[in-house]
Amino acid sequence: MALASYVRKCLESEHYDVDVAQDGEQGAAMASDLDYDLLVLDLNLPKLDGISVLRNLRPNKPQLPVIVLTARPRVEDRVLALDSGADDCLNKPFSYSELSARVRALLRRGRPSLESILQIADLQLNRVERKVQRGGRKIELTTKEFALLEYLMRNAGQSITRSMIIEHVWNISFDTSTNVVDVYINYLRKKVDDGAPFRLIHTVRGVGYELSDKCDEVA
Repeated sequence: MALASYVRKCLESEHYDVDVAQDGEQGAAMASDLDYDLLVLDLNLPKLDGISVLRNLRPNKPQLPVIVLTARPRVEDRVLALDSGADDCLNKPFSYSELSARVRALLRRGRPSLESILQIADLQLNRVERKVQRGGRKIELTTKEFALLEYLMRNAGQSITRSMIIEHVWNISFDTSTNVVDVYINYLRKKVDDGAPFRLIHTVRGVGYELSDKCDEVA
C-alpha cells in the first residue's frame, strides 16, 4: 500500500480525484460499478491479480483507459498485460513524472464517451488540464472544489442531494451532522458566481443543489 499511497498523493497534488482499492477484488468491483476516467493497476495485488482484474473488467468497460504498473522485467509479461486489455505499461521502479505524463496522454486520447471539456453557459471546466474559467476569467480551485464543481457540471440541470455529493466527491457515507457540503458550495459560489452576471449554482430547498444556466438570478 505504500506505492498506492505515494501515487495517490502525487496525483491529488495535480488536482485529480483518486480512489484506492485495498486488493484486486475490491479494485475490480470499484472499476466495474463506478464511472472512472482512468485506472492505474498494479499487477501484484492480493486476492485477485492484476491480469485477472483486467480480463474480468474489459467485457463491461472496453473503453476505460488502463495503465499497468509491473515489477516483472520480461517482455512476455508486458505483452500479456497489453493483450489482456492494458493500454499502457510502466515498469517499477518508475519516476512519477513519467507516470503523470502517461496519465495525461491517455486522458487526452480519452474515451468516446468522455467529455474533456464541460461547459454550462459561460462556465468552462477542462477535465484533462484541470482548468476552470468563467467568461474568460481563470478560476483557481482546490482539489475538492474542482471535484465538486465537476460533479455538479456532469449532472447539470439535475437536483443533487447532499448525500449524493458526499458519496461521490468525498467517497464516504453521509453524516447528517456535517455541513461540509454547504461550506464547499459557499466556496464555489464565491469563486464561480460572485461578480458574474447571473448565478449558476442554485439551492433546491429540501433537496440540495443544482448547477444550471437558468438566468433568473442576478449575482
